[in-house]
Amino acid sequence: MTAGDPAAAILHPTDFSPASELAFAIALKVALGLRARLYILHIDRDEPVEIDWAAFPAVRATLERWNLLPPGSPAEAVAAELGVAIRKVDVIGRDPVTAIAEFSDHHPADLIVLATHGRHGPAGWLRGAVAEPVARRAKAPTLFLPEGARTLVDPADGEVRLERILVPIDVRPRPEAAVRGAVQLARVLGVRHASFELLHVGGAADAPTVQIPDDLQGRVEVTQRSGNAIEQILDAASDQRVGLIAMATEGHRGFLDALRGSTTEQVLRRAACPVLAIPTD
Repeated sequence: MTAGDPAAAILHPTDFSPASELAFAIALKVALGLRARLYILHIDRDEPVEIDWAAFPAVRATLERWNLLPPGSPAEAVAAELGVAIRKVDVIGRDPVTAIAEFSDHHPADLIVLATHGRHGPAGWLRGAVAEPVARRAKAPTLFLPEGARTLVDPADGEVRLERILVPIDVRPRPEAAVRGAVQLARVLGVRHASFELLHVGGAADAPTVQIPDDLQGRVEVTQRSGNAIEQILDAASDQRVGLIAMATEGHRGFLDALRGSTTEQVLRRAACPVLAIPTD
């Protein structure tokens, strides 16, 4: 993700739920920081009689509320004055995972931003059963906002709240991609001084040595915990009021992971803050 790159693109799948509205605020804020294209993607399970464009998030109203556009600005002002090209897309298809993957194949994104509702959440197609396969199939970093989690961007005024980032580290997958991805996301959001906690769950002898970017020197704390990796990651995020968990992911490693979900997926189901999944495959 590089600011000012005319080819940069953000993909925000939505089911028009309140959780998706919070994720939309994050996607829009990232698109502003990158001066990128923003695809807002809604998927109809059945062929719609008429597309309800009014149900899509109100981009100009949001930007006016954030004092980035004057009231009553025309549609073209979003691109002309802020450098963000908005495209709202309604896709017909019964399988949201396939629809998102196919759209992403044809319109590659630098970041996918979506809310999740968990397996027992409210009606809507962005449940855990959809979000987790998207995480596995996505070819781009994916930022998930779990239902009820603290958000990164206040939808009322566009203010960013991100002071501490947690990066679980292990020998495999290598964590450097997650560190770089979290740094890039923070910069795009205008956050320059967030602190980082690199957490290893396990024995000290098994902890990896992580290459730290020069500009993070003095802002990184390496910690170690023992016990169940999922529980310790979630406890660390809760204890430190972490604003973002960034995890390198390489999908399912074996039979047990295929049954219970990867570490990233298990954290995603229960996290109280956004989770950034960085594919390393």
